[in-house]
Amino acid sequence: MAATGSEKQGAKAYYVSTPIYYVNDAPHLGHAYTTVAGDVLSRWHRQRGEKVWYLTGTDEHGQKIMRTAEANGVTPQEWADKLVTEAWKPLWEHLEIANDDFIRTTQKRHTDRVQEFVQDLYDKGEIYKGGYEGPYCVGCEEYKLPGELLDGEGEYAGQKLCPIHKKPVEILSEENYFFKLSEYGEKLLAHYEANPGFIQPESARNEVVNFVRQGLQDLSISRSTFDWGIPIPWDDKHVIYVWVDALLNYATAVGYNENQAKFEETFPADVHLVGKDILRFHAVIWPAMLMAQGLPLPGKIAANGWLMVGGEKMSKSNLTGIKPQDLTSHFGVDAYRWYFLRAIAFGQDGSFSWEDFSARYTSELANDYGNLASRVAAMVGKYFGGELPASTADGEAERAIHDGLTKAVTEADRRIGDDLDFQGGILAVFDFVKQVNGYITEQEPWKVAKDTSDEGKARLATILYTAAESLRAVAVLLNPVMPETSQKLWDSLGAAASLGALADQKIGEAGEWGRLPAGTTVTKGAVLFPRLEEKPTA
Repeated sequence: MAATGSEKQGAKAYYVSTPIYYVNDAPHLGHAYTTVAGDVLSRWHRQRGEKVWYLTGTDEHGQKIMRTAEANGVTPQEWADKLVTEAWKPLWEHLEIANDDFIRTTQKRHTDRVQEFVQDLYDKGEIYKGGYEGPYCVGCEEYKLPGELLDGEGEYAGQKLCPIHKKPVEILSEENYFFKLSEYGEKLLAHYEANPGFIQPESARNEVVNFVRQGLQDLSISRSTFDWGIPIPWDDKHVIYVWVDALLNYATAVGYNENQAKFEETFPADVHLVGKDILRFHAVIWPAMLMAQGLPLPGKIAANGWLMVGGEKMSKSNLTGIKPQDLTSHFGVDAYRWYFLRAIAFGQDGSFSWEDFSARYTSELANDYGNLASRVAAMVGKYFGGELPASTADGEAERAIHDGLTKAVTEADRRIGDDLDFQGGILAVFDFVKQVNGYITEQEPWKVAKDTSDEGKARLATILYTAAESLRAVAVLLNPVMPETSQKLWDSLGAAASLGALADQKIGEAGEWGRLPAGTTVTKGAVLFPRLEEKPTA
């Protein structure tokens, strides 16, 4: 996305990343949840007038992908290429994800830099050779501590299971290279203490702090039992541990050891959005690696909760992996983007149900928001020939709307832009939408229209201007969440002619009353949120 005029050359970009997703299968709702959240956050900061860099991508090395590819009769690279081309990138385009870059860990710009990073650590004495034997989960691509494992039941009776995947672990014994992670425990705890907002939410922070306080083990950073990975530069019998490889994407994608100017104006990330099951990698291993290399640490590691269906975490392995397209085909892309961030407090686990989505869509999107936009446009058309009238008779009711808008902008900006409280920010905007609906109900413009006196006309004009100007602000505030619908409303209000492109509107100016000029041509466009058909039967 091109820089706006308010951005200074060389200024630090607001850098947001998602995890890079494993390409062992197609994306499901859980992947899309994190990616939409990152997109909304990025768009919000762009509309603050900031320079923004939004990164997502795919993690394509490791034993799990190698086994999946073998099971499908293709090479790992062929499997990754197919999934990225046919599933991952098309879904992000479908969901209107405005990422600035898409990193793949099989790209040369990544693999070369990863080797250089690891070589530097080896040269500094941060990496040594040793042996290791322990329980390993291929699904997590991680050695597990014995205390973490679950006792198997039924078909897995007598076996130890991964607590996340609920599948038996494998006991691996191999000669590996190790990173001296154990030496960074106190440094990490000091950083957590000095930066209490580094890990969010609070429950995630507490988990990580308690884990580090128990003492860290050195990290095995290579594998020698398979070859699908980036070779260790000084010993090609080993490949780099997939998680070390993967975490480095946040540096390699923005020019580490390749484009110093780009790196300095982007790195480190302001926000890493991650699922809580990969929190330790990002909040323990990643900052320790950066400390070892003398690089700055990210601003915030924000762990979102799990999406639950039928009480189970959504994933392909337990067959609850609903495709996002199953929902967008029924509710639309904008409603999809809105629903998960509105219905679930970011950082907490949340349950999805078709019935809840339908109820919220009808109540909040169709009835509260969409109906308001339709009614206002229709009344401006009916009573003023589609030309927005001037407001000349403001009173106490209008001042309440002005104050309500100021509050909504301030609250939404703080919650979404600073606190990553997407639900709270969206609710602040929709509280204002409800306030405007209440204003219309109380003022009864359809009755005021019967008063043909100058006072009556002025009052009617003021009511409809107030409602239209309110919608102008709502379109700006909801643009990061629902870009397509917001653009339709912007067009309906005729705002582009006087105010310019919607994407160029600043969040901070949304609450400035009176920006939509009288005389603007208002048209009644298509219904923003059409009535839902009954849920299709299987």
